[in-house]
Amino acid sequence: MTDNKNKRMWYVLHTKSRHEQVVNDGLVRKSLEAFLPRITVRSKRRDRKVMIRVPLFPGYLFVKTDLHPTAHLEIVKTIGAVRLIGSKQQPVPVPEETIESLKIMVATDSPVSTGDRLKKGDPVMVVHGPFAGITGTFVRQRGQGRVIVNVAALGQEASVEVDELDLEILPKILT
Repeated sequence: MTDNKNKRMWYVLHTKSRHEQVVNDGLVRKSLEAFLPRITVRSKRRDRKVMIRVPLFPGYLFVKTDLHPTAHLEIVKTIGAVRLIGSKQQPVPVPEETIESLKIMVATDSPVSTGDRLKKGDPVMVVHGPFAGITGTFVRQRGQGRVIVNVAALGQEASVEVDELDLEILPKILT
């Protein structure tokens, strides 16, 4: 067995919905090392187009700890914290290199995407731009924030290229 009990390692901490910053601030107040990767995205509100900072992984942040029972208890007692992610036996550590890579990614001004927002076949609606109001099916990423959407009409399909941020995913029952 390795000596991970006394070594401080990074772990994923699951939080309540939209409580990532509250948990991060609580951990820092307790003098615990925490990392909440955030990216800048355009607000999805229809009445304005402003850039906002949001968590890269909604509902999760990283905390560095040695898993001592006292430290573990302090982490999960933090307001908004749910649990450390892992197996039934113990939380699973995240490699230091992964955390360093994430820190580099979020430190740049380049757009970062987690890649799970749109899946092929998702029903979508264009909510901004010249094609606002069009409903269709997501086909694929085009690159640099552009996507292809198919629109079915008269038994045929037409494709249009739009900005990914101009789309909203529709519930499957509406299509």
